[in-house]
Amino acid sequence: MNNKRIIFYKVTSAFLAVMVLLSLPVSCEEKPSGTSMDYKSTQAFRESKVPPQQVKMTPELDLMPPILHSSEYEKPVPMPYPINTAGAEDSGFMIPDGNTFYVFYTPDPGIPAEKQLFDEVTGIWVSRKINGVWQPTERVLLQDPKKQALDGCEFIQGNTMWFASARTGYTGIHWFTAEYVNGNWRNWKNADFNPEYEVGELHISVDGKELYFHSPRAGGKGQYDIWVSKNDNGKWLSPQNIAVVNSPEIDGWPSLTEDGNELWFTRFYLGSPAIFRSKRVNGEWKAPELIISQFAGESSVDNEGNIYFTHHYYKDGVMLEADIYVARRKKG
Repeated sequence: MNNKRIIFYKVTSAFLAVMVLLSLPVSCEEKPSGTSMDYKSTQAFRESKVPPQQVKMTPELDLMPPILHSSEYEKPVPMPYPINTAGAEDSGFMIPDGNTFYVFYTPDPGIPAEKQLFDEVTGIWVSRKINGVWQPTERVLLQDPKKQALDGCEFIQGNTMWFASARTGYTGIHWFTAEYVNGNWRNWKNADFNPEYEVGELHISVDGKELYFHSPRAGGKGQYDIWVSKNDNGKWLSPQNIAVVNSPEIDGWPSLTEDGNELWFTRFYLGSPAIFRSKRVNGEWKAPELIISQFAGESSVDNEGNIYFTHHYYKDGVMLEADIYVARRKKG
């Protein structure tokens, strides 16, 4: 098995397979009115699409569980139902207060991406914690009902969501933003960056002055590197390679803590994705340290320091499922 293909599972891989399907001659000017909740946006409908043969994996069945390399955290465990199901949960994003969780979901990771496009549930979902209990997930609708879209790579800050999408009216993958208004995500619009930057998954600092992203652009150390672009009066300047955190391996999927002092990212370690952390000291990023290895990636950290990440279950070179795990920061 080529382990370096593992991290490309989920939306990014699916996008590449459906570009042609979505490259239709439709105007790029979209003025949605928003969408209301219906049965197809519910947890029950989501789970109805899971194929009967799809087995819900558990830590007891896991042949290659995540390995913790830091004494700062408790042992990683799966997040509870209804966030994790027998389908594949991936690419999670936790709002810093720890009470709202966004996740990319597809019911059957084994089917071709072009079929996921039409399964009515593959895309971004959200769950909210109320009185300490995670509520059933709801579909995040980011396209007009009569148009096709495959959305993912979500990043939320305040009332704005950045997401990548392959959709009707566009050729290839593009970045979009949406606004959270009266309980719905609305007013999505194209928000592409300079194409020369080749922006992959991203994270923007709270003050809006720094854009962190991974990219295969020239000038890096490896296949994917992490870059930062500074904002100057609304314009993203030429990206700078964060050399100290990059390696000849694939380095990407950056996530910044709200205080801006920790940069979390995914790198391949001993043949599979692993989570690393770099700390900023006196304005400079320091050499990263390994935190969690063995099929662990795409981390998101809340204000209490808890790490939420994707874990893929593999057997005989086949990915069986994906879940969201959490490694809680020890108190005291």
